[in-house]
This record gives sequence, C-alpha cells and structure tokens, in this order.
Amino acid sequence: MTVAGVDGCKAGWVAVIRHDAELLPAARVFAGFAGLLAALPDDATVAVDMPIGLPELSGRGGRGPEALVRPLLGERQSSVFSIPSRAAVHAETAAFTDLDAWHAAHRRASEVAMRTSSPPRGVSIQAFGIFSKIREIDALMMERPDLRGRVIESHPEVAFWRLNGERAMSLPKKIKSRVNPAGMEERKALLARAGHDLDRPPPRGAATDDFLDACAMMLVAERHRRGETGSFPTPPGYDAHGIPVAIWA
Repeated sequence: MTVAGVDGCKAGWVAVIRHDAELLPAARVFAGFAGLLAALPDDATVAVDMPIGLPELSGRGGRGPEALVRPLLGERQSSVFSIPSRAAVHAETAAFTDLDAWHAAHRRASEVAMRTSSPPRGVSIQAFGIFSKIREIDALMMERPDLRGRVIESHPEVAFWRLNGERAMSLPKKIKSRVNPAGMEERKALLARAGHDLDRPPPRGAATDDFLDACAMMLVAERHRRGETGSFPTPPGYDAHGIPVAIWA
C-alpha cells in the first residue's frame, strides 16, 4: 500500500509518501504533478490540497464543497477559497513576465469569472495564485479517468478539524501571511497524536507550513485507503467531464 499527501509549494509540489507500513514517510518535492504521480505505484492513493473538478457556472460560495465545509471551521473558514468556473481558471495560461502582467492577467480572469458566475463574482488574488496548479490537476483528471478514484481533494483545515475531534482549530496557521508558531505547534501536536512526528525540516523547495499540510493530507489518504473518510458533499458531485467534486476528510 502506498499513500501520499500533497500540497503546492514554491518549487512545485511537496509530497509526503508512505509505502506499506513504513514508520517514517518520505518527503519529496516535485516540479510537476504528473512527475509526482509517475514516481508512485499505479494504485497509490493520493490526497491533495487543491480543487479537483471545476464548475461551468460558479454559484454563491464557489462549488458545493466549499460552502459545506466553511461552517465547520469557525474563524479558519477564510482559508477555503471560492473556486470559479473552468473557463476562468483556464482563461490565462501564459507565463507572467512581470508584476504588471500578473495583475493584467488577474483582471482578465476576473472578467471571465464574472460572466460565468451567479451572482457575478470576480477572482481573489489568493485563488488566482493557484490557478496554474489547478490546471495541472484538471488536465490530468480529464486525460486519465483512472485517476478519479484514487486522487482525491482534501483541505488542511478540514483534515485538522477531523483530527481535532471535529472541532475547528483555535489558532491560525498564519497571521498576515506570516507563519504563526503557536498555530503551527497546535497542528503539529495533532499530527504527533496520530503517529506522525514532524521533528525534521521540510524538503528543499517547500516551506514548513507546506510540509505540515502535506503530512495532514497523507493521513487523509491513509484513511481513504481504509474506507474511513467522509466527503463533502455526500455522495460527491460530478463536473461536466465526470470528475468527482468533493472535499474528503
């Protein structure tokens, strides 16, 4: 049995991987999600902190999963971004040469999002910042239907909510985009209680909070492999391409 928890990071993707009953999972950084999958067995279960399955028309609050999990997270619910339509996510695919180009692309994507949402809504800067990673996974899920049963979407705060006895975390992981040590320690304690010791640095190319979130994702993947996860919604929905749309925890 191989499971992997994955989070986006500055260098690409950080994966925490456990093979069979290994006590210490491996941690690696991959430049692309396809390369990450190629490094795993064909039957590996992967939980990733990234939206999977995109709407053609985005409703109030984004897709269904976001609206369902936010009330569970208390003051942490702002960490769950509203994901716009597939057209908006794929509107701007060129590389950005400078900050002006970035903001211009964000404005154009927001215009597409406004036309494909009800009520009309633009794109937050935070959501726009992960569009390239959403596209990576979206393309793979459309090209490879075999991935749809074993590559699942999760969210760190929902994963920690589950580990915390279905209670929202009391402290933020970050404050004004800077890591909050107390919030990190609160989450590390939950991971340690679940048997995951984080007494090591993250792999090169990943920040400490990315590594911590990938560890939480790995525990979701383990539970999913054992049939112990629940989905929001239940049962999962499906997008226009037949890709499941749900957050698992």
